[in-house]
Amino acid sequence: MLTSIRPDRDAVALAVSGLLGGLLLWLLGLHTQGGHPFSAPWVTLVPLTAMAAAELLRRNAPRTALTVGALALVADQFTRGSLATILMFTDVMYAAVLYGTPAAARRLPVATLLVTVASTIGFLAWFRKPEALLIGLVIGLVSFIPALTGVSVRSHRTAAEAARLAAAQTARLAEMDRTQAVIAERARMARELHDMVAGHLSAVAIHSTAALSIDEPETSRNALKVIRENSVEGLAEMRRLIGLLREGGQDDAPAPAPTLAALDTLVEQTNANGASGGLVCTLEDTRDRGAEALPTPVELAAYRIVQESLTNALKHAAPGPVVVRLGRTGELLTVEVTSVFGSRTGPTAPGSGAGLVGMRERVALLGGTFGAGAEPGGDGAKIWRVRAELPIREREMRE
Repeated sequence: MLTSIRPDRDAVALAVSGLLGGLLLWLLGLHTQGGHPFSAPWVTLVPLTAMAAAELLRRNAPRTALTVGALALVADQFTRGSLATILMFTDVMYAAVLYGTPAAARRLPVATLLVTVASTIGFLAWFRKPEALLIGLVIGLVSFIPALTGVSVRSHRTAAEAARLAAAQTARLAEMDRTQAVIAERARMARELHDMVAGHLSAVAIHSTAALSIDEPETSRNALKVIRENSVEGLAEMRRLIGLLREGGQDDAPAPAPTLAALDTLVEQTNANGASGGLVCTLEDTRDRGAEALPTPVELAAYRIVQESLTNALKHAAPGPVVVRLGRTGELLTVEVTSVFGSRTGPTAPGSGAGLVGMRERVALLGGTFGAGAEPGGDGAKIWRVRAELPIREREMRE
C-alpha cells in the first residue's frame, strides 16, 4: 500500500520546482494581486505549499490532487497570489484528466468549460465592462485548456496502446500460423516419406525373412534379387524427396511427382514382390482415354493411395487377387483397391497404421471421401476394400 501511493520522480520534481519558484517570487515580492483580506506576505505561502503537496499526488491520486489543488487555488485568491500556485494548478488539472478514471476524463473538460462560460457571463454581468472577458479568459486558460490538453494526450496514448496491442496480437497470430504451417509441412513430409519408402522396405523385410527361413539357394537368390531391386528403388525415392526438400541446391532439378500413368509399373512391382505370398495384382482403368488431364495434386494423391494400398496388401493380405480400379464419374475420380482379407502363411511385415492415416489426410486435403475396412466378398470370403473419391475441381473451387 505504501508503495502504491509513493509519488513518482516526475511528481516530486514538479512539486519541488513549483515550490522553489513560488518562494523565489515571494522573496522578490512579485504577486498576482493585492488589496485582499489576507494581505500579509507569509499567507501566500500556505496555498503555495498546499498546491505543491497536490503535485505529489498528481499521478497516484489524481482526484485527491485536484481537490486539494482547487481548494488551494481558491484560497490563493484571498491572498496576494502567486503565479507558481496558478501554474501548478494547471498541471494538476492536466494530470487529473490524463491519469484519472475514464469518467473523469470525460467529465472534467465539460465541467471546466461550463465553469469558464458561467464565470465569464457572471463577471461580465457584475462589472458590466468588456475587461471582464479577460477574467473568463484567464479561468479558461487555467482550467479548460489543461483539461483539453489532457484529453488529447490521453486519446493519443490510448490509440498508441491499441496499436501496440493490435501489433502484438498480429505477431501472435503470425507465430501461430507459422507453427501450424510447420506442423502441416512435417505431416506432409511424413506422408511422402512413408508412402515412398514403406512399400520397398516391406518387400525387403518379407523377402529377407523368407531367405533366412528357407534354406534353398534358388529361393535365397530370388529373394536377394527382389531385396536389391527394392533397395535401389527405395534409395531413388529417398533421393527424389531430398531433392525436393533441398533449398537453393546446385544439383539438377528433382524428378517430377509420380502420376497415374506410372501405375502399370507399380502393379508389376507388386506382382514381383508378392509372388511368393500368392498375390496377383491387376489394374482396371475404366476412365475415358480422351478425358482432360487431372490436376497434379489429384494425380499425386491417387497414386499415393494406390501405392500405400498395395503396400498394405503386400504386408497383410491373404493369397489371392489384388485389384486396382480407377474410374471417373463427372467431377469425381474414384480409386479402389481390394484384396483378400485374412492371414497367410510365410513371412509378413508389421504395420503401424500410419498408412491409413496418411491416405485419409490426403483425401481430406482435397475435400474428398475415404473409407477402408473389411466387408463380405462375392464368394463368401471377406475382402479388404480401400475406396477414395477425389473431387477433380476442388482446388479451383477453393481459389
